[in-house]
Amino acid sequence: MLSVTHVERVLRELPRCRLLNGYGPTESTTFASCHPLVAADLRGSVPIGRPIANTRAYVLDGHMRPVTVGIPGELYLGGAGLARGYLGRAGMTAECFVPDPFGPAFGGDLGGRLYRTGDRVRWRADGVLEFLGRMDDQIKLRGHRVEPGEVEASLRAHAGVREAVVLAREVIVGEKCLVAYLVPEQPAPAVSELRVFLEQRLPDFMVPSAFVLLEQLPLSANGKVDRRLLPLPVADAADSVQPFLAPRGPIEEVLAGIWTTVLRIDRVGVHDNFFELGGHSLLATQVVSRILATLDVELPLRAIFDAPTVAGLAEHVVAAQHNETSLRAPPLVAVSREAYRATAD
Repeated sequence: MLSVTHVERVLRELPRCRLLNGYGPTESTTFASCHPLVAADLRGSVPIGRPIANTRAYVLDGHMRPVTVGIPGELYLGGAGLARGYLGRAGMTAECFVPDPFGPAFGGDLGGRLYRTGDRVRWRADGVLEFLGRMDDQIKLRGHRVEPGEVEASLRAHAGVREAVVLAREVIVGEKCLVAYLVPEQPAPAVSELRVFLEQRLPDFMVPSAFVLLEQLPLSANGKVDRRLLPLPVADAADSVQPFLAPRGPIEEVLAGIWTTVLRIDRVGVHDNFFELGGHSLLATQVVSRILATLDVELPLRAIFDAPTVAGLAEHVVAAQHNETSLRAPPLVAVSREAYRATAD
């Protein structure tokens, strides 16, 4: 996958140069698609274009059904450039070169074959293929399948992000979460800004729980990102951009205690953000459950997303307590039999 940063540099420093991105695995005779690159193409990733002559490209789901524009799927290739298979490896050939289920109606050949690239792509509205990453890079996180490449592409679409790598890391003991490693433009964007940017483009479970800003990404000898050298983020309230402020009352003290238990950290300030400390939706459900058990207040899960600080959540608790009190029936008052008869008459 071409680096957005390097493509931008070439387009900027060599304005008279025509830059073509050629994509294709060896199994499809090296090139299967190409795209002439311009600055407007760089929307977080570098497009790989349209199929070249005598080549067919399909974006299919896990059941080999075509997906619509904008939906990620696996790229399958067919056409004249397809290899016959792997020499002396019949099993691998059968696994990767599969029967073409579409045939002449879709431009294929009766009894033809397709090559499963293992690459995750999607069609853009203009008919151009966008590369998102490898299928085998997918991770399963809290019951959801997440494609880190899709999160990386969304991050790179932010004007303040030069490079991005997303991994699943165990920031809290026993709890894996997504961590985004960024090389920012200057001035660097705030983490809260990046989080809101992603929340507008991705489902909650794909928004990283931690963001690490680096001067540069560590590279291996062959120029690729060495993921083993990426530092583990520290889930500590001391790292928050907000100055530490201790709880100021019994409700904030209870909430802060719940957060330190759930997040497994030493202390929480009233303005620290739950999600910036490593929290996610599954841990948020634990917080809601503990609030019910300790304060006898039932909050919706959405309350933590709307008010992800101890101070903000405390306001929700107070409001819920007030509502419950106002809805209660007035207490029963004992009256004498004579007084009851007087009111009945």
